[in-house]
Amino acid sequence: MEVDLYPYTKMQQRVSKGKRSKRKRETQPKQNNLNDKNARRYLNQLINGNFKKNDYHVTCTYREEFLPETLEDAEKEVRNFLRRISYRMKKANQELKYILVTEYSTKRESDKPVRIHHHITINQGLSRDDIENLWTKPKEKGKKHRESIGFINTDRLQPDENGLSALSNYLAKHPRGKKRWSSSRNLVRPESRTNDHKYSRRGIEKVAKNQVDKDYWEKKYPGWKITSSDYGIENVYNEQTGWSIYLKFRRKDIQP
Repeated sequence: MEVDLYPYTKMQQRVSKGKRSKRKRETQPKQNNLNDKNARRYLNQLINGNFKKNDYHVTCTYREEFLPETLEDAEKEVRNFLRRISYRMKKANQELKYILVTEYSTKRESDKPVRIHHHITINQGLSRDDIENLWTKPKEKGKKHRESIGFINTDRLQPDENGLSALSNYLAKHPRGKKRWSSSRNLVRPESRTNDHKYSRRGIEKVAKNQVDKDYWEKKYPGWKITSSDYGIENVYNEQTGWSIYLKFRRKDIQP
C-alpha cells in the first residue's frame, strides 16, 4: 500500500467534501514509455500486485541476422513469442499473465532503434526450459531444429520485504536507453481512494518536520508495516505547496 499525504490548495478545499471516497481502479498512464514518474509508479504497483515468488523474469535478445529493422518489428516478434507461450499454457489449463518492457537505443543520425531487447515478467505455468525453447523462428524445410532468435534467460522471481520493487526499479531505470511497456489485460489493476479529512495542512507539516519514525505510522495504519527500503518514508518540502509525505507499506500477514 502506498499513501500520499499532501495539503490542498484553497481552491481544492472548496471542491473537496472532506469524505473518504470509494475504491476506484487506477487508470493506466496514457504514455507507454517509462520516462514519466506516474508510469514508473504504476508499473511497480502492477508488478507487485500480480506476480510472486517463483514466477519468472525473462530477458530476450536478438542474433545479428535476426535484428528487427524497426521497433514495431521487434514488438511483433515478441508478441508472437508470447502467443506461443500462451498456447502452451492453455494446453496445461493455465492463463498467461505478463508485463512486457522493450528497451532500445537510437542512432544519433536517425531514429532507427538499436540494441533492442525485451524484459518480460510472466506467471509460472511452464518450465524455464520450455519458455526458452520458444524464442525461435519457425522451422525451415530441410532443417532438424528451429533456429534460436537470440539469447534468452529465464530467472525465478525472489521477492524481499519490498516485494518485487527491486525488479520494477531495474526495469524502469536505465539512463542510456529508452523503454516502452505493455501488459496483458487480465492483470489485477491498482486501486486508490481519497481520505481528505484525516490530516490537516498543519498536521502534515508538524509530522514531516519532526521526522517521525515507522512506529508512529504503523500505529496509524494497523496491520501494515513500513517497508525496509530507504524510501518507505519520504518527507518532501515544496515552496509553493508546502510539506508532503509519501509512505510505503506491506501487509504484516503476507510474507515475501
